[in-house]
Amino acid sequence: MVFSSNPLSLSVPDPTFDTWLRDSGYLEILDKHTSSAAAAPSTTTTTTATGLFISFFSHALTLLSLFTLNPFSKLTTDDFSGPTLYWTRSFFADHGSYSFPSGFGQARLRVNENVKRYARNYASLFILFFVCTLYQMPLALIGMISSLVLWDIFKFCSDRWGWDRYPVIRQVMVRAAQCVTAVILICLNVQMALFCALGVSYSVMIMHAAFRKLTPAKQPSRSR
Repeated sequence: MVFSSNPLSLSVPDPTFDTWLRDSGYLEILDKHTSSAAAAPSTTTTTTATGLFISFFSHALTLLSLFTLNPFSKLTTDDFSGPTLYWTRSFFADHGSYSFPSGFGQARLRVNENVKRYARNYASLFILFFVCTLYQMPLALIGMISSLVLWDIFKFCSDRWGWDRYPVIRQVMVRAAQCVTAVILICLNVQMALFCALGVSYSVMIMHAAFRKLTPAKQPSRSR
């Protein structure tokens, strides 16, 4: 028995529906819709070996494309003003909160939205990685402490001898302190510690944001 199409039925194209979901804030539904569309069975029949190769190649391209994204494109200062989300319930969650992105579009959507949502968590991770790097590089730690001590001495001398009344002398001393600080940081490899912390934290942020499923936005709670 053949049923005729209903002329009063509405048919919304997928791009229009995706745009409406994004504009309406239903990002978690858009994430599921993208995964469902990518998981739809294809009419093309391929051998098992060819299918595995295509799947592996597609996943590899998706992983490589993660590092071509700009995760800070939608980030604003307001994203750092809110409280930090819970690490266990919101940030890490359970294993069901993670899945491989179905493609570049879904990976970009997840990265942009998760970086905004977990901005304070990622910033805390960077600080943690930087502290751990300094602990593993004692010379860099000494360089950081020496730089802080140098500027404390500069502030003490400025307050004691009133360098604010002599702008030229103060400017010369500031430039001299900056040069000494730069020499200390370079000679004691503080920049290497900073680059290592940036590299590790950036990689962790990209991978977590891409694999973390989008969830409904809730009122964030401050971590304890």
